Amino acid sequence: MTTRAELAAAFRRLHAPRNGDILILPNAWDALSARVIEHAGAAAIATTSAGLSWALGRPDGQGAARADVLDAVRRIAEAVGIPVTADIESGYGSGSPEDVAETVHGVMDAGAVGINLEDAPGRGGESLLRPEEHAERIATARAAGGPALFINARVDVYLKEVGAESGRFDETVRRARAYIAAGADGVFVPGVVDASTIARLVEAIGAPVNIMASYGAPSVAELAELGVARVSVGPGITRAAIATIRTAARELLQTGTYDALVGGVPFAEANALFQSPHSPSGAAGR
Repeated sequence: MTTRAELAAAFRRLHAPRNGDILILPNAWDALSARVIEHAGAAAIATTSAGLSWALGRPDGQGAARADVLDAVRRIAEAVGIPVTADIESGYGSGSPEDVAETVHGVMDAGAVGINLEDAPGRGGESLLRPEEHAERIATARAAGGPALFINARVDVYLKEVGAESGRFDETVRRARAYIAAGADGVFVPGVVDASTIARLVEAIGAPVNIMASYGAPSVAELAELGVARVSVGPGITRAAIATIRTAARELLQTGTYDALVGGVPFAEANALFQSPHSPSGAAGR
């Protein structure tokens, strides 16, 4: 069985660019989705905080309790044999450095080798935390997780549309550099899909950049050409799964037919996903 140290080292290597390579992270929300993603050929798994919260019956935005999130991360990590990075939102609890440290210890005990830590929401109704405050939280996460933990610092300037549009690029870079100086390994900038802006961010930040892609965003190949180190899709796959469930349920309830069930994975194939843990049939790749 692969050790956590080996998984952590492998995950860190996946962020080193090689011949325009890019780390592709389809986001999982439970053991089933993680196992399916692993079998599809993923080299690593990222959790989606929204999908995970919804699966727990809670809204996104720290609506789920820390203990429930850690239990879900543990189930995901135990279901797969590839590295897992956990979205810990703003650290849970009050978001204090102490809360961040407790959550980091918890996700590492659960088997994760990386985290996303975001600088939203702010205090007193502000959209974002002060960059100095978030930098302190990142430094605390680094101390709690040690050098092996991959810290992906999320900058929500674009996602939250903070300030004048003309100033968002400079503010994002300012925050990103502060977070890297505090110990972050990479920077996650959701809310940006414009190719020229992405290219400028990659050049200005000077560390692995994670882009959250969605319909209308540059393709994975195009993102790789722009210098992006990793691409994830947030709750995109979860939302697609919700749509599939809703379509099938509505058809059954309203027309009594089963067309939406055509094309489903055969029972034996689905059951086999969990008969041999940590042995994906697909070749792990990037």
